[in-house]
Amino acid sequence: MRFSTSALVATLGLGLASTLSAVPASAAAPGSDAVSHTAKSAYIASGDSRGDSDAFLKAVIKSVLAKRGVVPGTQAVTVTYSASKAPTFKAVIARSAQIWNSSVSNVQLKEGSSADFEYREGNDPSGSYASTDGHGNGYIFLDYAQNQQYNSTRVAAHETGHVLGLPDHYSGPCSELMSGGGPGTSCTNAQPNAAEISRVNQLWANGLAALGKTLEVNAR
Repeated sequence: MRFSTSALVATLGLGLASTLSAVPASAAAPGSDAVSHTAKSAYIASGDSRGDSDAFLKAVIKSVLAKRGVVPGTQAVTVTYSASKAPTFKAVIARSAQIWNSSVSNVQLKEGSSADFEYREGNDPSGSYASTDGHGNGYIFLDYAQNQQYNSTRVAAHETGHVLGLPDHYSGPCSELMSGGGPGTSCTNAQPNAAEISRVNQLWANGLAALGKTLEVNAR
């Protein structure tokens, strides 16, 4: 059974934390409580995947340049998630969070009732996907059928990568988490590689001006 992807995120809202301690993502950028212009990013590519990724990068640039001065000196952000609507995948979600928490330092995932984003489960012909602004808000949907075909921890970690700001790169190898279902059902790697870890740490850190310039060049 095949699954397709729709357009990636239209806007990346970049919330920042206080200098001395981690704070919830929802409190990091005053006035940005609402999640707007979100779209789905699925685990399996369609023919539009390259254009989707380019659009995602340009959205990152736009938000970085707009938000970079909100809270200078930012170091770490705590993003809270809820798994209450995805009880079947509770253990998988916990492993996914642990993977990201042990990999990156500028953002940490924590389960809680007052959540910045949530996981959901069910049946959807488009498969598993993330509907997110790319900076800690929105939701992740985990499809039953797809998680029987593909490694569930990899699927959850991949979709969580979108919540943390990473675009799809379906042509990448199995060692690249954001290659998603591109390498096929035999790929079970659920760990982000060094480049993905570095990008997430950059997106959730200070020094956003330099990052914005780098992304702008790459996305042209």
